[in-house]
Amino acid sequence: MHAVLASWFRLKYPHIALGALASSAPILYFDGVKPGGEASESCYKTIRKSWVEIERVASKRNGLSILSKKFKTCSRLRRTFDLKDYLDSLYSEAAQYDEPPDYPVGIVCSAIDGAPNDDVLGQIFAGVVAYMGDSSCYDVASDSAPPAPSASAWSWQMCSELVFPIGHDGGDDTMFPPAPFDLKSFTKICRSRFGIVPQPHWVTTFYGGHVCKSINIYTSNIITQ
Repeated sequence: MHAVLASWFRLKYPHIALGALASSAPILYFDGVKPGGEASESCYKTIRKSWVEIERVASKRNGLSILSKKFKTCSRLRRTFDLKDYLDSLYSEAAQYDEPPDYPVGIVCSAIDGAPNDDVLGQIFAGVVAYMGDSSCYDVASDSAPPAPSASAWSWQMCSELVFPIGHDGGDDTMFPPAPFDLKSFTKICRSRFGIVPQPHWVTTFYGGHVCKSINIYTSNIITQ
């Protein structure tokens, strides 16, 4: 986030800031992104199939208990959302920090591809173990622990200033289940938690959006449209 703010500061105050170094600043990273699957096509397909399989198993008698045992959750699952959200976050984090020396995307996909392919959820769990390490249980429940202060600060900043429309619509170009960004729901959460109404166009209005006439913004590892 500091890289994004550095870029915007340079755009807003070119008479104060002589330049900005922005490493990994996804300022325009919203749409038009190249479909994934480069690490492993089979891994991509397995993850894509797993969401339906999770719901299929959950629909069985004692299905949530079966999933809890399968993924060695520290507490019994009460809903499939917690498991799917945990996996979604795990994959997203692995991709965001896919850097040397570990390259976590490769670690996750190698484990998924290396597990017996007649058990989709077994393959997915193998990826969890490879990424998280072998543990007696995995803390999957999203409400099992209070958020860290830094997470609360970030949530406040997203509600008050930086509205990032993060989500995925499903379809053929993603391995994730449909979870589009819903501004109404986001606004409701912000009002309930902080008493703040988000301003989704504030950044564009304040910093200038795509109107860029300044120079000396050096970017690295940046994806733009």
